[in-house]
Amino acid sequence: MERTLCLWITSTITKAVMTRMHNPPHPGEVLREYLGDITITEAAVKLGVNRVTLSRVVSGAAGVSADMAYRLAQAFGTSAEMWAGMQMQYDLYQAGEVKRPKIERFAA
Repeated sequence: MERTLCLWITSTITKAVMTRMHNPPHPGEVLREYLGDITITEAAVKLGVNRVTLSRVVSGAAGVSADMAYRLAQAFGTSAEMWAGMQMQYDLYQAGEVKRPKIERFAA
């Protein structure tokens, strides 16, 4: 994924009216692009987090927490809402793919 595509994805996700994106990328994929040639270890030190924690986010094994969103925003000059929004879009899409029993509406 090229940086241009990465920027397009992040701007699409952070628009004021958030629409459901078809199969959005995990924020870790986008973060990998933002890191460029910076190693996970170097980035973890600069972010003040454990290397394993950051590696799990980048690999998609863990999500971006609110705290991590603020750290990433400060490090990259973005917004915490952008990172949290990407995580929310990813989580909602994944949850929408799960089969669920029919649930009756609550009476008003």
